[in-house]
Amino acid sequence: MGNPMNNLTESEVITGVPGSEKTVQDSEKGDSQSLVKLSVSHLNFYYGPRQVLFDVSLNITDRQITALIGPSGCGKSTFLRTLNRMHEIIHGTHSEGEVLLDGQNIFELDVVRLRRRVGMVFQKSNPFPKSIFENVAYGLRINRMGGRRLIEEVVEKSLRRSALWDEVKDHLHKSAYSLSGGQQQRLCIARALAVDPEVLLLDEPCSALDPIATAKIEELLLDLVSSCTIVIVTHNMQQAARVADQTGFFLLGKLIEFNKTEIIFKNPARKETEDYITGRFG
Repeated sequence: MGNPMNNLTESEVITGVPGSEKTVQDSEKGDSQSLVKLSVSHLNFYYGPRQVLFDVSLNITDRQITALIGPSGCGKSTFLRTLNRMHEIIHGTHSEGEVLLDGQNIFELDVVRLRRRVGMVFQKSNPFPKSIFENVAYGLRINRMGGRRLIEEVVEKSLRRSALWDEVKDHLHKSAYSLSGGQQQRLCIARALAVDPEVLLLDEPCSALDPIATAKIEELLLDLVSSCTIVIVTHNMQQAARVADQTGFFLLGKLIEFNKTEIIFKNPARKETEDYITGRFG
């Protein structure tokens, strides 16, 4: 089966819009009070008749980095795409259960507004066939968010937030395809940031990058988390250990364990988790 993400239209990858916060009990982390941005309860997911997610429940804390790890085909990328209903572009899929964004059921929200609030960056960088400037400005233009001067200010701000401004400020009207792979990935992050998302979802954003570019992306995530909630799928367990506050381990479509990252890697509660992180399988 081909990668359905390759068939996305431009408007389907645009993100952003600020929102409210909600204080609730977060028993997964053991904190007395935590700000939960996304609350997932008993989520099941199906490609046609084939079930690929089974009764997944977890709380994603606001303005923290949550990493999802597990072997290929375990359901972690599918889970990530349900968080902004990106799965709905694939014919025959459906989900059961509840996903709350600031207490609102995402399946009852307008999907365009949801995808602006919960943005996504894919494994393969996908800049539009436009200039660097127009890639970042695209979401603002299609949502009619400001005039020329405001758009210029937001483009600069977004490129600065994505740690790309100093590298491209003199080449804004060159093609986005003139950038290196790592720069293109940061451009896609800047494009998502331009409309000020509350949540940023990243599906293995460093899998095709060299160690230097990977380090830049990781530094960027650590800077961004002060202003938005981040959920990252990664095969790189060292990356999860470096950047994530919380980590969830998926296996065969089930969330096996979810806890603070330090606990997952140093004192996991489940044998399956220990076997995976110690390299016995995966």
